[in-house]
Amino acid sequence: MDKRVLLIEDEPNIIEAIRFILARDGWRVDTHADGTTAFDRVAETRPDIVILDVMLPGRSGFDILRDIRADAGLGGLPVLMLTAKGQVKDRDLAERMGASRFMAKPFSNTEVLASVRELTGV
Repeated sequence: MDKRVLLIEDEPNIIEAIRFILARDGWRVDTHADGTTAFDRVAETRPDIVILDVMLPGRSGFDILRDIRADAGLGGLPVLMLTAKGQVKDRDLAERMGASRFMAKPFSNTEVLASVRELTGV
């Protein structure tokens, strides 16, 4: 069975770093960089997990998370939120909105891989 992650992120360096660590572990990594169409991409690809940046062009990661949690078919999808703003208020908001985990940038490769494995039960 394919292990699939959808990475919603607009920074090329972050995209390449996460793609590299997850692909090396056997994950198929799809990417999307536009907040406006991100929810449609989640619904279309039906990944095993979403890695979602907070600050995106068009719509915030919080808006997209709200849409995912409100959708009957996607509501239980694990969502790992990433942000350059590691502020407590952002972490609290993410938890209240149903993020499975919240990680501040910069992050360690080991931490990302361990979180993805744990959240998906792989």
